[in-house]
Amino acid sequence: MSPLARKVVIIGGGAAGIGAAGAAKAADPSNDVVVYTSFEDVGYSPCGIPYVHGKEIPDFQRLFLATKETYENVGIDIHYETTVRSFDPANRTVEVEGEGTTSYDELIVATGFDYQDPGVPGGDLGGLYYVKNIRAAMEWDKVLDSVQRAVVVEASPLGLEMVTALAHRGIETHLVDPHPWALGELCDPDVAGPVQESWAEMGVTMHWNTTLRGFVGGGGQVRAVETSDGEIPAELVVVATHKVPNNALALAAGLKAGSTGGLVVDARMATSASHVWAAGDVCEIPHGLGGLPLQGLTGSHAYAQGKVAGTNAAGGERSYQPVYVPWGMVAGKWMIGGVALGEVAAAALGIPHVVGRATGISRARYYPDVKQVRVKLLAEPGTLRLIGAQLVGGEGIKERADFLAVCVRKGITLHDLATMENVYSPPIGALNEPISVAAQDGVATAAKQV
Repeated sequence: MSPLARKVVIIGGGAAGIGAAGAAKAADPSNDVVVYTSFEDVGYSPCGIPYVHGKEIPDFQRLFLATKETYENVGIDIHYETTVRSFDPANRTVEVEGEGTTSYDELIVATGFDYQDPGVPGGDLGGLYYVKNIRAAMEWDKVLDSVQRAVVVEASPLGLEMVTALAHRGIETHLVDPHPWALGELCDPDVAGPVQESWAEMGVTMHWNTTLRGFVGGGGQVRAVETSDGEIPAELVVVATHKVPNNALALAAGLKAGSTGGLVVDARMATSASHVWAAGDVCEIPHGLGGLPLQGLTGSHAYAQGKVAGTNAAGGERSYQPVYVPWGMVAGKWMIGGVALGEVAAAALGIPHVVGRATGISRARYYPDVKQVRVKLLAEPGTLRLIGAQLVGGEGIKERADFLAVCVRKGITLHDLATMENVYSPPIGALNEPISVAAQDGVATAAKQV
């Protein structure tokens, strides 16, 4: 190590932890970078697990982004299947099971998330699947070969993916959720509607406005799910509850948590303790509209936060901006997505808004396999500054969500979007871009309200 090199210890080997490790090493290759993970692997995409279960991806090996040797070759020391028992910010030490006490110059907490405990009887039964670790997923995939009936608990993003995967697998699938529609806290009903219609076509039975009451077992294995809508037989239950921060280690060390339970960090990803940083699902991040704290975002957010934390822990200078959260996924036979606020969220927060809508197409109408694209834009009254969007369609949703996230961040208005230029090429873009048509509708709606 050079005289200026630091020992950077990272707890967690997910997207945030590996992003931090790479950034700390890049900032100064002489840094001693050590990662502790309780799992058997790092550097894979857990987001791809549902698609292997659904057979869209042929095997789990494709989810690994790098080999263990790759990290060794760049000098990142990863301790697999290792548990960190505690850390002490005052003395800058970490207590590691089986290894004892080790010191650090800078510590990065990237312990990720846990699924919220359903808090009902039967939670210790076998057959309850929490999708997270790839090695466990490999074993569960073998189980799926013999499963005839499954229940997914909650229509969260993971829940949507697993409902679709199980239906693709030919398993009788039930979805239980307390909300009136899928992604009830994020997505608007008119956007969720086509997804739910396609699930029905795929044989999925949906139980909306339904409360989970317990897991019913026999011989230590789940046999049914008890709900306010009655008992649903099942040999497997996917528990896709809300992601909560895995913050016990940090709280025991005295770090400050916010209203979401996530660790409070500044723009440099520094926590309330000196020389301790945090990144990923364990911390909370401000929303760009009003600063509302958010926790449990996507892998891309976690990785980017890890890069910031790792750079700053290693002596560099980098900031993480407030987020507007572009999102998107395939659910049923549709793609859905959005950015920032939808109508339901804006109404719940008491935020006034103007809405513009359009239903368009993804390609020229005469080009084969043309898909519908439905766009809804939300704007601030008066200025018509974009404050959110939601989309559903057959293709092109991810790209539009990314674009609209930049528009929200930069203060683009419906007037700007109503007159935007767009690519017209029969295989990839229609003459009229649905975003522009929705903006024109929003401008016209606002004019009528004056």
